[in-house]
Amino acid sequence: MASTSDIRNGLCIKYNHDIYKIIEFLHVKPGKGPAFVRTKLKSLTTGKVLDNTFSAGHKIEDVRVETHTYQYLYAEGDQFHFMNNETFEQITLNKSILDAPDLLKEGTNVMVQINTETDLPLSVDMPASIILEVTYAEPGVKGNTATNATKQATVETGATVNVPLFINEGDKIKIDTASGSYMERVKE
Repeated sequence: MASTSDIRNGLCIKYNHDIYKIIEFLHVKPGKGPAFVRTKLKSLTTGKVLDNTFSAGHKIEDVRVETHTYQYLYAEGDQFHFMNNETFEQITLNKSILDAPDLLKEGTNVMVQINTETDLPLSVDMPASIILEVTYAEPGVKGNTATNATKQATVETGATVNVPLFINEGDKIKIDTASGSYMERVKE
């Protein structure tokens, strides 16, 4: 058993007969009344996100997990295939368990959290950022830069990302996997 002081991003807990992963949390200590913790929980079975508030000192049941590095191999419809980098054992995960499946490039290493009680995969943690090549981008219009103007670009995985006007086809860009947004152009 853990308490609200042990809450951190990525912690897996049992709550309402389901297993949830804490995405965000905020300790709140109001001037009047007891302290509490506001959390965003993501269900690892359905993928739904819900907001919940725990009072300070509330006991929560955490789930023991092991983290292993897996390499993304390929996708077949909604099924994504991964290989353990140490044992070369392959697993197949559903698209709903992944946070940003459209940004996954073949050969990318991800961290898979596995429930130690049932040996079932709980969640997949992508790298913080990923570098992808732009396969299609409209040409930028000169003089249309009074504000932070952006345009749609398609990357090699098929995802569309809003990028600045100076990005062209063939450029490599760094994308934040948490938000799916453009970070910077990568020079080689």
